[in-house]
Amino acid sequence: MSSFPIEQTWLVLVNLLTDLRKNNIDVPTKINEDIRLVRTSINFYKKDPTHPDMMNELKRINDFLNSIQDSLLILAESLGNDYYQEWVDKLMRASRGEEIYASKETKSRFIVGAPPGFSAARVTLKEAIAEDRVQDIAEELNLIIEFEEDEVIALYGDAANVKTGLKEIGSFFRD
Repeated sequence: MSSFPIEQTWLVLVNLLTDLRKNNIDVPTKINEDIRLVRTSINFYKKDPTHPDMMNELKRINDFLNSIQDSLLILAESLGNDYYQEWVDKLMRASRGEEIYASKETKSRFIVGAPPGFSAARVTLKEAIAEDRVQDIAEELNLIIEFEEDEVIALYGDAANVKTGLKEIGSFFRD
């Protein structure tokens, strides 16, 4: 179960979006994308909410949630005041920490262990690659590279360096 009001707010907004669609309301695609992004951010935040950098992440999550909420409530108003008030009530209760919808604990698909502010990527190779060559790329681009398995590599570092590192590793497999 969730102890985070932001997660309950997110669940209410997902259910509102779903219900609006069931009522044949056209929901902009941007809202779907934003909802997915917020979920990713919430999972990232939950990994270590006590880290000092997470205050900025929490603010960003709340800003996103407020924007999505405003957009969806405008659409909800078109279905009448009672419908609108029902969802406002759920959102208010969620913001107070009440559990409106049960939240499932899912296994994270995120790379665990990347420090806040670092970008990360995971690569599954078709065949094992020489560790010394990967370490050369890591040193050259100031990356942390971990072999999770023989064919699975995790890269951590600055976003631009991670992207360049992925291109370097990918060059081994071009014909």
